[in-house]
Amino acid sequence: MAAGESTAPRRRDESWASTPGVRASMQSNRGRDTSPELAVRRRLHALSLRYRVSIRPISNVRRTADIVFTRAKIAVFIDGCFWHGCPEHYQAPSRNSDFWRAKLVRNRERDTETDEQLRSYGWIPLRFWEHEVRADPDRIAAVVAAAVSPQIRDALRSGGPKPGPAREASPEVRVINSRVGDQTRSS
Repeated sequence: MAAGESTAPRRRDESWASTPGVRASMQSNRGRDTSPELAVRRRLHALSLRYRVSIRPISNVRRTADIVFTRAKIAVFIDGCFWHGCPEHYQAPSRNSDFWRAKLVRNRERDTETDEQLRSYGWIPLRFWEHEVRADPDRIAAVVAAAVSPQIRDALRSGGPKPGPAREASPEVRVINSRVGDQTRSS
């Protein structure tokens, strides 16, 4: 524990944040319309694709997707590297480490549950890391656009051909298979 942190249980009206500055920073984080989301949405719109933003794909399931193609039944999630524990960029906070560790585990579990629920209702969840979008938003938009096309969408739903580790695939297929497939993330 850092100096000045109490071991006593927190009262309901007290903040979870370690300092008022941390609390202000966390409260200023956006839940939608982040710059990676906007970058992908602009490109999808330029491709004449129309979608819904920040809605529940399944009305009775309390999960919100960043971009939703209702007719194609595709839900796009752009996962923040910090909030979802990107294996390349996540750095655990040094303060309140138990809180953040538990939060990260719960976020990952919720992501997996969400994908399973969506699949059980016939939806295709597509997940991308924030850093993937920042590196090449055009490629991400192309992957989403390809998934929205009926032929590729049907192949994804039927568990169509997936390249094995020995066979090289295009970046788009690798992204779809690694993020849409079995949804395994390293811890």
